[in-house]
Amino acid sequence: MMRGRWDSRYGFLLAAIGSAVGLGNIWRFPYICFKNGGGAFLLPYLIALLLVGIPLMLLEQCTGTYFQLSFPAVAAKIRKRWEKVGWWAVCFCSFGILLYYNVVISWCANFLFYAFNLKWGVDTEHFFYHSFLGLTSGPSEIGSMQFPIVVGTLFAWVAVWAVVGKGIASGIEKMSKIIIPVLFFQMAVLVVWSLFLPGAKAGIAAYLTPDPSRLSDPQVWSAAFSQIFFSLSLGFGIMVAYASYLPRKTPVLRNSLITCIANSSFEIFAGLAVFSVLGYMSFVSSTPVGEVVTGGPGLAFITYPKAISLLPFGQRTFAILFFSALLLAGTSSAISIFEAFISGVVDKFQCSRLKATSYFSLLGLTGSLVFTFGSGLYWLDIVDYFLNHFGLLLMGLLEAILIGWIFGASKIICYLPERESTLLRAWTFLVKYLTPSLLTLLIIVEVRRNISEPYGGYSWVSLLVLGCGWLVFTFGLACLLAKKAWVKEEPDEEGTSSSEKFSSKV
Repeated sequence: MMRGRWDSRYGFLLAAIGSAVGLGNIWRFPYICFKNGGGAFLLPYLIALLLVGIPLMLLEQCTGTYFQLSFPAVAAKIRKRWEKVGWWAVCFCSFGILLYYNVVISWCANFLFYAFNLKWGVDTEHFFYHSFLGLTSGPSEIGSMQFPIVVGTLFAWVAVWAVVGKGIASGIEKMSKIIIPVLFFQMAVLVVWSLFLPGAKAGIAAYLTPDPSRLSDPQVWSAAFSQIFFSLSLGFGIMVAYASYLPRKTPVLRNSLITCIANSSFEIFAGLAVFSVLGYMSFVSSTPVGEVVTGGPGLAFITYPKAISLLPFGQRTFAILFFSALLLAGTSSAISIFEAFISGVVDKFQCSRLKATSYFSLLGLTGSLVFTFGSGLYWLDIVDYFLNHFGLLLMGLLEAILIGWIFGASKIICYLPERESTLLRAWTFLVKYLTPSLLTLLIIVEVRRNISEPYGGYSWVSLLVLGCGWLVFTFGLACLLAKKAWVKEEPDEEGTSSSEKFSSKV
């Protein structure tokens, strides 16, 4: 079956940037930066970008371009018994992260609708937790299904299905050429608008004023490396899939650098809009900036709506711009997550893309419904933490071992047009030694932290059943997919396909 192709390198870059730029860039990075030393945090952040972000981005894009296959197919071609690792990457993304990510996109879609009349009112916390989510007392109390969230989740899955089902050039590339420029324009408007608000300077100062004393704190460095890893969508198999639709002689180093720099620039830039508005909120309420700042969903759906309601004019317009930006950022990332899985299914089973997309979209929608109940926020929080802090870090480490050591990073470099670059020679060292060492250290830090203190104050039962359970479930699904025979080619440990073996026997 003929693999799809990007119509242009520009289209690929927009899609890759769209995958990296997601909800976390807008609601997670500014808070992490503020919490960990402001401007001083940018130093470990940039070091993490150089030592982990760019090397793993280059590894994934090099792998996809070299093999012209999805990550599960690449893993199977290098070592058959590693195929389950390739499937695990795309399974815990599509049947872990994407299940709740589309529910969060539903939240964004609903709040975009509410923005037209500022339905959240004055008490935004009560509205979000109780009126909208119907939040229960804990993860063990399921509660009732929230109809608006179900409708929004259906909308999110239909959007993902429609774009991925159309393929690379006709679906993902065309969508990216529209969404990403619009997203960047919207964020520029929000930044310029918010910078002129009273108190904006105080907000920016809180965001970027360096606190050098924090640089001696190991948790700050851990946060920086974690942020880079999560922000760039590494360990998902996404960039492997996207790069596999490029010609083999592609300037991969340049593509990787552009993707990483664009993503990091966007999240730093987005922080200006977030903290300018928080600075205004602090000014109006006569409350220190530090007391109005929150991270994650609380920032996007509680603090920011409250701040928008306090604006001197244009509240509805500002709210529509903000939540539509969140919606676009989330949708572009969701599409890329699903594509990583679908590309693996199409490679292995040689089935119709539309058929595969339709079938697994229905399965995904069914799975997403568990996060639309009153306990959904708790479940989402636990599953997200375990998949991101353990699953993705472990997958990044396994990628580095598989490509850097088992296959050999130097083999890939020989086929790149930039093979004489000093950066590529340095990359070989990073991806084989330094990056795996840093990822191993991060995993150890996360394990020790969770042993000493259960995450989020949840019970061990909830963490084990939902967090560890989701990792085990997706790994089991990966093993089942790996056991299935390849319809067209089944690479063995020497890289020989089943069709080639069959021909030799005949």
